[in-house]
Amino acid sequence: MSEITLSSVFPVNEQRIIRRALRLLEKYQRQPGESFTSTSFTKIWLQLQLAGLEREIFIVLYLDNQHRLLERETLFTGTLSHTEVHPREVVKLALKHNAAAVILAHNHPSGTTEISQQDKHITQRIVKALALVEVRVLDHLVVGNEVVSFAEQGLL
Repeated sequence: MSEITLSSVFPVNEQRIIRRALRLLEKYQRQPGESFTSTSFTKIWLQLQLAGLEREIFIVLYLDNQHRLLERETLFTGTLSHTEVHPREVVKLALKHNAAAVILAHNHPSGTTEISQQDKHITQRIVKALALVEVRVLDHLVVGNEVVSFAEQGLL
């Protein structure tokens, strides 16, 4: 399966703009005292990361105890409508990064942001697996034409 990159989705001039916006957002988030506590900031950041991709991908933001970004990992890449997610891999990398919390996210290439039963099921499996190692799941966001938050929907 081929890696999904900006160059495979966007024209060159748009790639530069998106890369610059991501660098600015990441710089802002990595400053002392700045953290992924704002859902609106997280939604914008994720839209820039995931919008327009042709395949579904699942990413995890690994955060410290102040919810500052430690690492962003693309864990799974799927098809147009499905990504197989393994909670074990999420836990393994949470321990590797010494994360205190995570934010889960995946895109829907179709643009729809309806949360499926499968989305709910895998989220609960990940929440339970991470709870065993005392890592909190702050949110799971679905990116399409808009961004839907599990936490805002009362699903976490």
